[in-house]
Amino acid sequence: MIENRVKQIWAEGRPVLNGWLSVGNAFVAEVMAAQGYDALTIDVQHGALDYSDVLPMMQAMRASGVVVGARVPWLEPGIIMKMLDAGALQVICPMINTAEEAARFVSFLRYPPVGQRSFGPSRAVYAQGGNIAAEANDRVIGWAMVETRTALDNLEAIAATPGLDGIYVGPADLTFSLSEGRLAPGFDRDEPEMVEVLRRIVDVCHRAGIKAALHCGTPDYAARAVAWGYDMTTVSGDFRLMADAATDSISRFRELTGTAGPEGTVET
Repeated sequence: MIENRVKQIWAEGRPVLNGWLSVGNAFVAEVMAAQGYDALTIDVQHGALDYSDVLPMMQAMRASGVVVGARVPWLEPGIIMKMLDAGALQVICPMINTAEEAARFVSFLRYPPVGQRSFGPSRAVYAQGGNIAAEANDRVIGWAMVETRTALDNLEAIAATPGLDGIYVGPADLTFSLSEGRLAPGFDRDEPEMVEVLRRIVDVCHRAGIKAALHCGTPDYAARAVAWGYDMTTVSGDFRLMADAATDSISRFRELTGTAGPEGTVET
C-alpha cells in the first residue's frame, strides 16, 4: 500500500497545507491538485457534490501525488467506509461531541481487530496498491471535528480516544456555538476568547499525542495557526478562491476603464 505523505511531512517536522474542494467537478479537482497542496479534502458534507462526483474527482487527482481526503456528511459508517473504499487516505468527521462518538468514528475507519470497517476496497486497491487489509489501519488518518460547546467540554476525553489521529477545528460552528449566536460564524477569529480556545485545543491535542488542524480563510491566519502549533491548516477553498480571483480581476478592470458593473453582483 502507498505511504501517506501527510504522515511523512509530519515526520520531517513540517506543517501540512490542506486544500478544500466543494465544487463537484473532476477538472476543478485536477487543477487544484496541480497547485502544490500537500493534501486536498473533498467536502461531501457541505459541498455541491455527491458520490458520483467524488469518484472522478479522486481519479483526476491521482497523478498529482497529493494526499486525497474527504469530509463526510455525518458520523455514519456507510459513507465513511465508502470514502475509504474510493481511495481517501484521510477522513474528517463533523460534529464529534463526545469520546463515545469519537470511538465510533475510529471503529468505522479501521479494519478488525481494531475496528469494524468492512473489507471491499473497490477503487482503493488500484489507487493505493495491495496489502490494504494489513496496512490501511496505520496509513489512514482520522480527524474528529470539534465544533460545539459540548465538544469543547469533552475535549480531553475526545483527544484521548485510542486510534484517533487528530482534532480538526471548525471555527465557524465553534464560534457560533460558544457565543450562543452572538458572533456570526466565520473563519480567522480574532476575538481574544476564541484565540484562547484555539490555542487550548492545540495544547490538549499535543499532550494527548495527536495532531491538531484548523480551517482558515487566509494564508496569513494559517501561518499564525502554525506558529501556535497547528499541524495542518486548510486555507480557503476552490469556489472561494475562484470568486476572489474573479473579483480582483473585474475590480481592476472597472478601475482602469471607469466602468460600472451589472446590478445584482454577489459578494462572497
